[in-house]
Amino acid sequence: MRSWQLSKAMVWRWAATGLLLTLLLGCQESDQGTATQSLDPGAIQVQTAPLLATAAACTNRFAARTLNHMTGMAVARIGFFYSNGAGMAVNDLDNDGDNDLVLGNLLGPNHIFWNEGNWQFRQAVLFEGSTRGLVAIDVDADGWRDIFVATRSGDMRYWHNLGDGQFEEQRLPGLDGYAYSFDWADLDGDGDLDLVASSYDASLEKQNPLFREGDRAGVSVYVQEAGQFSRTRLIDEAQALTTNLVDLNGDGKLDILVGNDFDVPDYVWLNGDDGWQKTDLFATTTMSTMSIALGDVDNNGRTELFAADMHPYSDAPEIMSQWEPAMANMMMHEMAEDDPQQMANVLQVWDAEGQVVNTAVEHGISATGWSWSSQFGDLDQDGFLDLYVVNGMQALDNFSHLPNDELIEENQVYHNDGQGQFVSMPDWGLNSRSGGRSMVMADMDGDGDLDIVVNNLQDPAQMFENQLCEGESLLVELSQPGSANTNAIGATLILRSEAGTYRRIVQATSGYLSGNTAQVHFGFPDGTVLESLQVIWPDGQTSQVRDVQAGQLLKIERGPGS
Repeated sequence: MRSWQLSKAMVWRWAATGLLLTLLLGCQESDQGTATQSLDPGAIQVQTAPLLATAAACTNRFAARTLNHMTGMAVARIGFFYSNGAGMAVNDLDNDGDNDLVLGNLLGPNHIFWNEGNWQFRQAVLFEGSTRGLVAIDVDADGWRDIFVATRSGDMRYWHNLGDGQFEEQRLPGLDGYAYSFDWADLDGDGDLDLVASSYDASLEKQNPLFREGDRAGVSVYVQEAGQFSRTRLIDEAQALTTNLVDLNGDGKLDILVGNDFDVPDYVWLNGDDGWQKTDLFATTTMSTMSIALGDVDNNGRTELFAADMHPYSDAPEIMSQWEPAMANMMMHEMAEDDPQQMANVLQVWDAEGQVVNTAVEHGISATGWSWSSQFGDLDQDGFLDLYVVNGMQALDNFSHLPNDELIEENQVYHNDGQGQFVSMPDWGLNSRSGGRSMVMADMDGDGDLDIVVNNLQDPAQMFENQLCEGESLLVELSQPGSANTNAIGATLILRSEAGTYRRIVQATSGYLSGNTAQVHFGFPDGTVLESLQVIWPDGQTSQVRDVQAGQLLKIERGPGS
């Protein structure tokens, strides 16, 4: 029942007009196992925007669209590191209620695509130059989302949103290290946004063999105090294609997870009382982590971790013949069957004893191709998170035996059947062969379901409109006006229904070099009765909204000082 369209002329209803807001009383146990004190009554305002019925398209597949943007390079034949592509971000940049796009580049313009509605976008140039990691968040807490990027040279750049459709490049004091990937959240509990930034040393060394001089490489934590950032260097080397802030041990505090390329095991630092504690959490990791997707894939209340690597998605002779020369060059060490690093994807799941176990093979997602960005999202709105992975590689170093030095592969999408299996769904129309790199899921047309945007390499960027026909949805957007974390990055949302309990986390970045929208999506079967929505705010305080209805965008605003 996909017959919803968000009207820009909608009238917002305050909670008092029919939506009952219930605040937890006293000290409560959160789903993360930590005690949290409730908010004072009146500290939260809830607005709902109905998703109005229209004759929306229903084709049981995704419809592909292209954007006038292409990540390109000024070289005749592409070598390593250029082939990594550029980042992208989705978020509402002009506060008009819909998601805009920022698409990075390696050579040429980085574009903003202002969402005008009905799949119409107005294109503007942000700047010329190279971009790796990219996010659109409110860094300075003025109510407007800014743009923050890491560049090919490892420098970090910041564009302040002036609120009139214009951006001004400014300096953020103290951000003096290298970055390729990064993530933002409040790490020290003081209410403002801190940064973890990680370098990709192989690329830096290719550009400058002396890059290690000056102690700028590795993984660094930047703690913000009144707009000034102070740096703590956790390690001096990294091959970090992805950096994530997520609670890994259930103590309510965000930990650091860094996915490394080139045979470097992934890094984990737990956020302890005595500082950052480097930990070997995983018995098995990838050989080369290309991206990490986070989500509760089995609805058990715990976040699972998917790390994408490079492995052929088929053993068909025509595919293996393309891969075999490259695989021989890629082996950094001889692997045994029980090697803690495997040249395959991993799905890290916590078992009943609290141990982390790799279950990618059992779930059917251990091999997805030469993978880049991966994301979880309930694409078919049945209550379970599906998986999308974008693929392809073009590099003289490894694929000179192929035309144009390019391994052309289909992107892979998997339906989560709710019984422990991810099932390939080629009929959904997401099997593009355009060389995807960064990728985000977001509602781009206001109908409540998840669409997909991909920033390709050497091919136009693509949007995929979700025209699947089943299920209903709820979109939730958190805000904290007057705080230094205006969109509550790091919060947890728990939606309870008669069909099950669904858990989401608010992340600034995810996948590969990709920035997320502030809108959080829940999908569930048609006719599902929703019971309540629990919000665990970044500081651990908890509120609850009851009488939640499907087919709405729910805006939950937390008052200043609460």
